[in-house]
Amino acid sequence: MTASQRLYSTILTLTLSSSSSTARPFTPLLSRTFFSFSLSRSASSLTFANPAMVNTRRRGGRREQQWKQKPKNVGSSSVKVDGSSEEVRHDLGKLHLSDNRGLAADRNAEFVDGHNGSVSFAGSNGQPSCDPVGSQSPTSPPVSPIQFGGTRLVEQPSLKSQMAVWKPKGYATSRGIETSEAIAKEAADTRITNKNETSSESNSGLSGIFVSKTAKIKLPLGVDFNVDNATYSEAQIRATFYPKFENEKSDQEIRTRMIEMVSKGLATLEVSLKHSGSLFMYAGHEGGAYAKNSYGNIYTAVGVFVLGRMFVEAWGAQANKKQKEFREFLEKNRICISMELVTAVLGDHGQRPLDDYVVVTAVTDLGKGKPKFYSTPDLISFCRKWRLPTNHVWLFSTRKSVTSFFAAYDALCEEGTATPVCRALDEVADVSVPGSKDHVKVQGEILEGLVARIVSHKSTEHMKKVLCDYPPPPLDGVGLEAGLNLREICTANRTSEQQQIKALLQSVGIAMCPDYLDWFGVEDIDSRSRNADRSVLSKFLQAHPTDYPTLKLQEMIRLMKIKRFPSAFKCYCNFHKLSSISKDNLYLKMVIHVQSDSAFRRYQREMRENPGLWPLYRGFFLDINLFKVNKETAAEMSRDTYSSMKNMNGGSDSNELDGLADEDANLMIKLKFLTYKLRTFLIRNGLSTLFKEGPTAYKAYYLRQMKNWGTSHGKQKELSKMLDEWAVHIRRKMGRKQLPSSVYLSEAEPFLEAYAKRNPENQALIGSAGSMVRSEDFLAIVEGGHDEEGILVPEIEEASLSPSPTVKDVIPKDEGLIIFFPGIPGCAKSALCKEILSAPGGLGDERPIHSLMGDLIKGRYWQKVADERRKKPLAITLADKNAPNEEVWRQIEGMCRSTRASAVPVVPDSEGTVSNPFSLEALAVFIFRVLNRVNHPGNLDKASPNAGYVLLMFYNLYEGKDRREFENDLAERFGALVKMPLLQPDRAPLPDPVRSVLEEGLDLYKLHTSTHGRLDSTKGRYATDWARWEKELRETLFANAEYLNAIQVPFDYAVKQVLEQLRAVVKGEHTTPGTEKRKFGNIVFAAITLPVEEIKACLGELAKKHQKVKKFLQDKNLEKTLTKAHVTLAHKRSHGVTSVASYGIFLNQKVPVDFTALLFSQNLAALEAQIGSIDGEKVASKNEWAHVTLWAGNGASAKDANMLSQLVLKGEAARVDFHKPVSVSGVVDFY
Repeated sequence: MTASQRLYSTILTLTLSSSSSTARPFTPLLSRTFFSFSLSRSASSLTFANPAMVNTRRRGGRREQQWKQKPKNVGSSSVKVDGSSEEVRHDLGKLHLSDNRGLAADRNAEFVDGHNGSVSFAGSNGQPSCDPVGSQSPTSPPVSPIQFGGTRLVEQPSLKSQMAVWKPKGYATSRGIETSEAIAKEAADTRITNKNETSSESNSGLSGIFVSKTAKIKLPLGVDFNVDNATYSEAQIRATFYPKFENEKSDQEIRTRMIEMVSKGLATLEVSLKHSGSLFMYAGHEGGAYAKNSYGNIYTAVGVFVLGRMFVEAWGAQANKKQKEFREFLEKNRICISMELVTAVLGDHGQRPLDDYVVVTAVTDLGKGKPKFYSTPDLISFCRKWRLPTNHVWLFSTRKSVTSFFAAYDALCEEGTATPVCRALDEVADVSVPGSKDHVKVQGEILEGLVARIVSHKSTEHMKKVLCDYPPPPLDGVGLEAGLNLREICTANRTSEQQQIKALLQSVGIAMCPDYLDWFGVEDIDSRSRNADRSVLSKFLQAHPTDYPTLKLQEMIRLMKIKRFPSAFKCYCNFHKLSSISKDNLYLKMVIHVQSDSAFRRYQREMRENPGLWPLYRGFFLDINLFKVNKETAAEMSRDTYSSMKNMNGGSDSNELDGLADEDANLMIKLKFLTYKLRTFLIRNGLSTLFKEGPTAYKAYYLRQMKNWGTSHGKQKELSKMLDEWAVHIRRKMGRKQLPSSVYLSEAEPFLEAYAKRNPENQALIGSAGSMVRSEDFLAIVEGGHDEEGILVPEIEEASLSPSPTVKDVIPKDEGLIIFFPGIPGCAKSALCKEILSAPGGLGDERPIHSLMGDLIKGRYWQKVADERRKKPLAITLADKNAPNEEVWRQIEGMCRSTRASAVPVVPDSEGTVSNPFSLEALAVFIFRVLNRVNHPGNLDKASPNAGYVLLMFYNLYEGKDRREFENDLAERFGALVKMPLLQPDRAPLPDPVRSVLEEGLDLYKLHTSTHGRLDSTKGRYATDWARWEKELRETLFANAEYLNAIQVPFDYAVKQVLEQLRAVVKGEHTTPGTEKRKFGNIVFAAITLPVEEIKACLGELAKKHQKVKKFLQDKNLEKTLTKAHVTLAHKRSHGVTSVASYGIFLNQKVPVDFTALLFSQNLAALEAQIGSIDGEKVASKNEWAHVTLWAGNGASAKDANMLSQLVLKGEAARVDFHKPVSVSGVVDFY
């Protein structure tokens, strides 16, 4: 039924009259919304005509607006309708909705009380209750005046005076010093600030509001929002986690710096457990629930449910009350809490948790500016007040404790599980704060890792005070019946993701989740109404900022866009502000999704150059309001905003920690355990390779991973045996059907359990197995295959920025070799290939060399290379084609495995930019070379009309990686890297005209591809711009020909350098340039490494003086057999991890050692040792008898030398005392 059909025959027309002689129609800021209500009287109804309005001047540039009822006969049964009923406005002063009754235009229960200006829906029969002004229905709580668009409808006087007067709020401008909060309030009549308008009781009512709004507001939201000089924006951070600071230094360098800072008393090292789950953030109900890069999905619904259950467990009967207080507290104080959400329903990590829980990892005060993160002591006090779960935390404030910590990790990194790790850290830490959730009891023994970071040197004392003031709270709800748990709810609701979300939110209750707007929006509304138009982002950046935080957020986003950081900015309708949205007043939620860790590294470099930048956070969500004001108010707001920002800008924006620079204040390192990585990275993440490419490719995959981690040789051997067996087992069981990664533990856990039971060595390798939790029946349904980030990406181990140090792999002569070129057209690869083919002696061996030029091969080039490799498996293949990205590199890796070959990348040497491995100078040279080519086989030469565009396309294929990442990635994959010299080191800077034309081309390329994708530049909207740019490019480069020729190294020199490097690779003498291996090592024992030659000299002198010694040594050949010598201080198996770790304080320091006697038997020989001191502190061995083992004969081991002193007492060994102790110096080390 249409709106006009719902009009009754008896109607009353309300119009507006003006006290002035002229009247003009009133055009509201919001699209007009039509309400019609049925009366209980059979012959009465009300509609509203489009009124006229008169404006009189008020402060702030607005005119007073009044509605006056036109004198009419109240009993009249006739009515006049002006215009469409869809455009009718009403003079509602109050609106109350109960029983979730809707206001949609197609509802039958409709009523407007023209006498008092208030509307109330009560009862279950849909009948209205009409209350006089100033009174409330007994069944209806007080309500706030409802607002529409930029105007607020206030209480109306009684129509006893035959008048209905409407006075919208005008702008009020305060004088003097303005704050950002005051500035935001200046736009109060164009922005709606009354949060009560979106009452949790009016979801279906909001549907009606939005239906009528969308009749005038085009979807997607913001598509018809136009930016002008009266457009303002206000942005506030709604939820965020810690900034992700990517360490530029190697892990070993970071550890060294951490130890140095703690030793000097500048900082404390804080270490916490890393629970294996996913990031979940909560800022109150209206503030929102968020996953890492998304909201309003199954991940956030599970998070809200689990958090709600934590309140039930902690508070018992008071849970509902505390839930409501907590969410209101977060919203009122603009606080966001971040948690690790650990559950078995969202897919497998390292071990299926025994229980579903959250652990609070951060508390953030969002305030009105830059987020402020609570210190860990403050976080613990906050959580204990609200009885929220906290993590296990250790503090290390002395050199001894911090060195012991790192040594303990190194001793446990390949076998550590939760129990021994926590026990070891408890013993070496200065302060240990147990978590309220015991990892072993709720998750299991498999421990993902530890997070170590630098915190204030005052943290230890602060933590002790907090622990004293806030003891662990009680758990009043343990054992109480709380209804179905998470797994039971997911089991009972298997139809769809939406069904599971609704069931979870309903179960958690209205105290925690009063409505479902963030998940389902408004009923009866097209789902596309959630997504805002893509243009909203640029409109937000163009609008005037209302305050300093908005300015800084605009600055951040603008920088990321200009620098082309790999990121996405997704905007959605903020349904909590639904009744306030109009064509010129938009409320949005923005998700800032950083798509690659390289973006964080690049952004950190920008922050070093511009310290005023705000940090780039993980889990980054904004609330945005785009709105318009009138011209007079716009001018005044501009002045006030400028003044406010000037004052704010005077303050410090630094993020220093007790005077430490950002580089030190943000030092952080993640330390993961091999027992976890075995499951996630080697088994789960290797499934795709195993099932798609086969066991050989899988073996290459896991060996490379272990090499990257620096896994000890022994563990690599053990794991290889186990993983090969796993590959055969799972392929035989699954056939061609790949095991889903979300439930991979259903198969992996039984296999690991059986494997561990075979022997103690296998048990140590696996860590823990057998606590199987089946999840198939209760696994959450994730429609579309997305994870909590909105993308389907498995967890990936971050490779060290400094991969492998000295790669000296000899290329076997029974294998082939592929030489390929990750470059750009014009990098001289074809000319280089010709020189290699004609080089005397080839590459130093007898294998044939042949070249395959990509420009002459039609079809799939790399498939052709593979075919040729199979025909000539021992040949050296020159792949004369640009290999620009990881997709091609993976093909080459697969080719190496399938054809028994090695591969070596040859790359043009260049400094690169912050986001590309090739500099603009290199790009200019490449283009210049191409434009000087004639009759090129690939038709890319001076005659090509779009040569510049083609090279920009290749250049952008490398976008997202700086030079360091680019080279390290290649070195990790292929074990070697050859650099071809390109530019003179002492060259002059790139001329401004050249730089300018290249940057213009890059901007045009981005614009073109965002609009047309891969469409050729000669077509599409920008064809004319491309033609102009190509012409300008040629003119500019040729005008600077002398410069471009001068900055290139001679080609002969480049060829000579490449040939030398390739020959070194073939011989195994090539060292990968500029790399450094991350080394953790699996520490087994601590010892003092001694100089072997000095020991041999000591024995020689002793033999001259003692015939018995000379006789014993004469057939032992110690000159050849004695190659290493040490005094064992402590052994992990005999003395424990913490005993070994306690020597970390002496690591790499020299210590004096005196030899006092030689003890020997038929099968053993050792020197008795007395260990000195380091910096006045005595270094003592945990062994009863400190010694250096010199020789062990048949049937004896070095460990047996511990018994020599006792054998002497028994007369089974001899002892020769030195007349004078022989002194040497050794170095404390870990083995």
